[in-house]
Amino acid sequence: MTNDLIDFYLKSHPVTIGVLILLSIYFIILNWVFFYRYFSLNSWLSKENDSFESLLLGASTVSEQSFLNNFIKSSSSVSKEILNLAMMAATKEATKGLSLLSIFASTTPFIGLFGTVVSILDTFTHIGQSSGSMSIISSGVSDALIATAAGIFVAIFAYTYHQILKRQSFELVSFLQMQSDALINKKD
Repeated sequence: MTNDLIDFYLKSHPVTIGVLILLSIYFIILNWVFFYRYFSLNSWLSKENDSFESLLLGASTVSEQSFLNNFIKSSSSVSKEILNLAMMAATKEATKGLSLLSIFASTTPFIGLFGTVVSILDTFTHIGQSSGSMSIISSGVSDALIATAAGIFVAIFAYTYHQILKRQSFELVSFLQMQSDALINKKD
């Protein structure tokens, strides 16, 4: 295994190695963003769920831990405008990190493809300099395709993580909207 990695490193074009390093960095970043946001959104979602349940059970206002509470405390009375402002702020906060995951999901296949194209060009250059057989061509092309596979691999995780966090953000904003509607109805 180690010999195969060393052999791949020695045979590959420096751009391909650079692409694989960049994709590795992307993969580390997207995992960090996902797990950080996933656990923070889960915690926030739990607080808002508890707050909404207490409202349904007859509480006169949201719980102290609810995101809406900060906006309600800062205003002399609960108004639709204040709650709309709170909803916009909550949506902005809940969707942090989604654009980065979206960018990674859309760009990593192209980054991998770039590494593949450069490696294939390098393989054809070597074939032109020597009498190349099919084994040289197939070996060069198979090594080159690793960059595309790595790009697609990272994109799969980025897209999946994006969809999971997007759904959590939607659920969170829905809980906040329901609490907001309940507060407005209690006021009337």
